[in-house]
Amino acid sequence: MSEKPTPLPMPFPDASSELERLVAVTALLRAPGGCPWDAEQTHESLVRYLTEETHELIDAIEAGSRDELLEELGDVLYQVVFHADIAAHTPGEEFTIDDVAAHMTAKMVGRHPHVFGDLDLSTAGEVENAWDSFKAAEKPTRTSVLDGVPLGMPALALADKLLGKAAKLGVSAPEVPLDAPAADEAELGAQLLSVVGAARARGLDPERALRTALRALRAEVTAAEVTAVETDAAAGMTTDAAAEPATERRNIGG
Repeated sequence: MSEKPTPLPMPFPDASSELERLVAVTALLRAPGGCPWDAEQTHESLVRYLTEETHELIDAIEAGSRDELLEELGDVLYQVVFHADIAAHTPGEEFTIDDVAAHMTAKMVGRHPHVFGDLDLSTAGEVENAWDSFKAAEKPTRTSVLDGVPLGMPALALADKLLGKAAKLGVSAPEVPLDAPAADEAELGAQLLSVVGAARARGLDPERALRTALRALRAEVTAAEVTAVETDAAAGMTTDAAAEPATERRNIGG
């Protein structure tokens, strides 16, 4: 069970839920007389923070504790609430967090006719195969399977995503030999794409796999730093002892 939050020592917005209270707090922070920094932020200025918070949430999911997961989910939620408050006060946008929630509810209902309608899909595989048709009905202006795939994704994740789209059209990454060093970046790119393709065929997530390997590398680096400090400290003590007069050294320890 989560502990109750500490009561705030100031007049605080009344709300029927903590989510409504967070929305009210955000509005107060951005209102006249609130926080000058919050008031100056835009969708564009917050992108860097959204990126950082998203990666921190990923770390919490993959290697963190319950408390870290709780905190990082809150940080990402706050980004959504913050953007919605900006939109609510931006001419031409003028939507609220309730509009965001309503849009998402409609999307999820529309993409799950096997739950909210009479379509019969009994396995996760059947749902996955039908997913593109659900999205196509929702977004009829999209003409390519690549529409909506953000090119700003991390390269390994993007490769995995594009290979999944390509497979629907019978296109796959060429298999290239991996036992020889790449002569240039073109060959290296082909090798990396081949590795991603092989991982996908085995149901592995290459982006997560590399993050896991990098965490292990970070742990090794940290351990090496500790060892180096301890070695330097020991070497310093030995040098200091060697520099002391022999009579004084004999007196140490009785």
